[in-house]
Amino acid sequence: MGRKFVAVVGRPNVGKSTLFNKLAGKRIAIVDDKPGVTRDRIYAKAEWLQHEFTLIDTGGIEPKADDIILAQMRRQALIAIETCDVIMFVVDGKLGMTDADNEVALMLRKSGKPVVLVVNKLEKRSEEANLYEFYNLGLGTPIPISATQALGLGDMLDEVVAHFDDVAEEDEDENVVRVAFMGKPNVGKSSLINRLIGEERNIVSSIPGTTRDAVDSYLETEEGQFILIDTAGIRRKSKIKEVIERYSVIRSFAAIEKADVCVLMIDATEGVTDQDEKIIGFAHEQSKALMVIVNKWDLIEKDNNTFEKFKKDIQQDLKFAPYVKFLFISALTGQRANKVMKVVKECYESYNKRISTGVINEVVSQAVLMNEPPIVSNNRLKIYYATQVATKPPTFVFFVNNPQLLHFSYRRYLENQLRNAFGFEGTGIKLIFRERKDS
Repeated sequence: MGRKFVAVVGRPNVGKSTLFNKLAGKRIAIVDDKPGVTRDRIYAKAEWLQHEFTLIDTGGIEPKADDIILAQMRRQALIAIETCDVIMFVVDGKLGMTDADNEVALMLRKSGKPVVLVVNKLEKRSEEANLYEFYNLGLGTPIPISATQALGLGDMLDEVVAHFDDVAEEDEDENVVRVAFMGKPNVGKSSLINRLIGEERNIVSSIPGTTRDAVDSYLETEEGQFILIDTAGIRRKSKIKEVIERYSVIRSFAAIEKADVCVLMIDATEGVTDQDEKIIGFAHEQSKALMVIVNKWDLIEKDNNTFEKFKKDIQQDLKFAPYVKFLFISALTGQRANKVMKVVKECYESYNKRISTGVINEVVSQAVLMNEPPIVSNNRLKIYYATQVATKPPTFVFFVNNPQLLHFSYRRYLENQLRNAFGFEGTGIKLIFRERKDS
């Protein structure tokens, strides 16, 4: 069962961001009385009744006139329909039903996707009579909630997760590796993919932001079968002015979530920018297999030290993900482009690697002998044993006396010991610490 995506859709100022923050458990979207203040696409992991899912706040509507509101609502709904498994359609119970609500409801009905109709701002029992007009939207039984007071959220989430079993799983071939090409606009993602697949599948232009959507291309080589995903260029948030581009970012992050290998392309003439760090940081948080392609390498004047210095500078900028693999290419001239899929495959093999429990515990025992866990609050962490419980990414569970005694530096030490012993070049790994009573 793959992770499900749930989109929060609705008109400006109906309380989407307030609801999103409550479900995400922290205040991570801007909340304001002014319509359209959610300036960026925000993802959060959420959980209900042992169901884990990714929540998407589809905000970013900046209304100027009714026709623009409707146009942006339609686009917002389209993105939700395309990228999500279940849609939470939020309406304003105090204000009542509007033409914009009707317009979006029509699209959602036609999509065939499961929709949970959420009527917000119903703080009082006396206001629940406002529910009935929303039956006219044809989206089933409306669920009354108050996001600000956290009323009715349990019933709403029950309805959301009830739809998960109805969602058709993607027919994924285990042998096909999904590769997301990430990066700022105009770094050469489309040019490289066109070169790899040998056809002009994607529009290539020097105008930043030409690729509006995440586009999939199938590629089969001696390295295996791949789906190449050309994501829209992800700009700095303050520069995302066009609504269509803002919603392209949603597609891009959804592509990263669903990919096996994430390839960050950077421009050699610019180096690593703050935005590059944020993009790869998102993939790093998901423990994806990671590769950095430095494009336009043909434009750099070189001497004997250029390559090593450039690589060292990038590694310093991306020190939070020291395991990434690098390749320096020119998509335009084809320099080293023939090595891209070979390195992608190496990253994927690390992402899919499994180690036997006996061998893991030999390495962990040796690591503890060489460097005991530090004393925390007059106690010391005891590691009883460790085992790998999953691949994609490699995930290890350590059974210990008390997970709260784990110092972050010792977690990093154990990860480094596993990497030194087993490689894992080009992939994130997960370490989970669970309490087991000492018998």
